[in-house]
Amino acid sequence: MKVLLIEDDAAAASYLRKALAESGHVADVVDDGLAGLNRAMAETYDALIVDRMLPALDGLSLIRSLRAAKRRIPALILSALGEVDDRVEGLQAGGDDYLVKPFAFAELLARVEALTR
Repeated sequence: MKVLLIEDDAAAASYLRKALAESGHVADVVDDGLAGLNRAMAETYDALIVDRMLPALDGLSLIRSLRAAKRRIPALILSALGEVDDRVEGLQAGGDDYLVKPFAFAELLARVEALTR
């Protein structure tokens, strides 16, 4: 599976890239929302993992832009914002799933794999 990880926390991005690779997946990483949108529009990915709070373009705006452009790449939103209203907003913005930080990698992987079935 080829995943685009859009995460501005360098330590988290490095950990996720390594863990995904160890699980047999390829992860491209970008650290701001605008770069993530451009990459998702230009390349083919099986799934997106999108941090909600990003520089240049927030994660929800990124997903809304992809959906408006008819790009239907499954998107898992990662966020420290975990209240019910936050999760609902993320799903209504076009996210396919929402996972609150901190999270267990096994759960993230299972969710991404479920999105791509």
